[in-house]
Amino acid sequence: MRARGGLTRLARFWPWVAAIATGFLYAACFPPLDQQWLCWICLTPLIAAVWFSGRNARRPWLRHLLLGYVSGIVFITTTFSWLGSLGILFESVWLRGLPLLLSLYMGLYLGFWSWFVGGIAPKNFVSSGRNLLCAFFAAAAWVPTEWIRGWLLGGFGWNGLGVALHAQWPLIQIAEFTGVAGLSFVIAFANVIAVTTPIRLYLEARTHRMRPHWDLNITMLAVMALLVWGWHVAHIPHPSKPFQVAAVQPGVPQKEKFKGQSPAEILERCRRLSTMALQMNPPPGLLIWPESATPGPLFGDEQTHRFIMDFAASANTDLLLGTDEITEDRAYNTAVLLSDRGQNAQVYRKVHLVSFGEYVPLRHSFPLFAAVARRWVPGDFDAGNEYTVFQITNSDVRVAPLICFEDTVGELARRFVLPADDKPGANLLVNITNDGWFLHSVGAQQHLANAVFRCVELRRPMVRAANTGVTCFVNEFGRVTQILQDDVGSTFNEGVLAGEVNIPTNAVLTFYARHGEWFTNLCMAITLLALAWRLAWQKRGRGQPPNVYGD
Repeated sequence: MRARGGLTRLARFWPWVAAIATGFLYAACFPPLDQQWLCWICLTPLIAAVWFSGRNARRPWLRHLLLGYVSGIVFITTTFSWLGSLGILFESVWLRGLPLLLSLYMGLYLGFWSWFVGGIAPKNFVSSGRNLLCAFFAAAAWVPTEWIRGWLLGGFGWNGLGVALHAQWPLIQIAEFTGVAGLSFVIAFANVIAVTTPIRLYLEARTHRMRPHWDLNITMLAVMALLVWGWHVAHIPHPSKPFQVAAVQPGVPQKEKFKGQSPAEILERCRRLSTMALQMNPPPGLLIWPESATPGPLFGDEQTHRFIMDFAASANTDLLLGTDEITEDRAYNTAVLLSDRGQNAQVYRKVHLVSFGEYVPLRHSFPLFAAVARRWVPGDFDAGNEYTVFQITNSDVRVAPLICFEDTVGELARRFVLPADDKPGANLLVNITNDGWFLHSVGAQQHLANAVFRCVELRRPMVRAANTGVTCFVNEFGRVTQILQDDVGSTFNEGVLAGEVNIPTNAVLTFYARHGEWFTNLCMAITLLALAWRLAWQKRGRGQPPNVYGD
């Protein structure tokens, strides 16, 4: 009787333990653990829990959704735990709980996928064709959940499944066609096959009837093909020319800015580091300071304006920096390129604002909520509406000035490389950011992990200039070629990173640059068709449909 009771408790609790395991395994794919290989199996506990438990549940669909929701809460809370550093910065207990609060909303996306997967569980695991179809529909449904998470209510689409492969550059080259969504599809597909294969082996062993495992073979061959093709693409010579760049990392802690460190001290630090870069041989054709590098608005603060203009006049190189633009009724987060010794200024106003960081969604619709958030976000920035490309002096280098998290949004970055008004698009991506808000946390490493895919999608190199890290150069294949770090490997120190970036000389647009999120839209259509079939089946009074491919 005791043994039976123990088995009953195990049967009751193991699915929820499996759901929690998926959340932790998924989070472990990203920094700080960065165990990227786990992405190929991280969803398997959740899938097994959905398919092989709760057969007598009164509402199986709700059980499936809740299992996924638990996984989502664990994943979001764990992988974005660094958001809690805002609580340290603002000395707020409430902000330390921000990861959990965020997970209560974002966990719903994994809950939806879990519900969907529960509706396509195979009844016959020994059929390769049915297993492949099941994996196909499950992977197709995964893609739009990531995409919606990236834009709804301001969006925060970091750390999708495909991003787990950020350091595996031969595997990620398919992003040139599908964006990072294609990689998420492949990984979700492989996770389903990783569940069906051992079940199929067990069933075949019991019946002593072995059949070709085309589902497993095709999956493995597809991954190997991506690996070989990516390696080949990365070794094809691409016409390019060298361009000297220097990125300044002032290393000013956000707490020092809050405490009112002397503006002159901040500017002097930038000037000192820049002087080191300008003395290098050959000198840089572009000098980059990070987001919000100036303590005051460049065009609104007399002291800041005078200092920057005097420096630009003496530097004899183009200077790209981040600053605020404040007028009587508007405020923008901007990037400015000063050329011709400061005589010409090109300005880009940030298009994609960070919700609850640069603005509060629905601030005027919910006054009580806005009153609570006002302590940390006293006012909203305004969004720009032009994808301004900076033209470098005496060069055919054209810069896409991505500010802060804009380098993590593929659909936005591609707008800069598309020709406009009979002018070619950008051939160099530059990200200026201030990740000092998150102290010395893994947020900076995760930011970089999400950003490298823009280089692959658009086949453009990237230079990143951060206030406290990570400052680095990334080539058009998503490989980090140079990185600013000290002797112990820390990326949070002050310094300057100078070197050579290979700028493509041909203005070829990738498939992704021309067509954007076409693969995501296709997966969205497939998922909606599957859902429509399910609803139609139920409306005909046939109860739960067997699955979306006709078992």
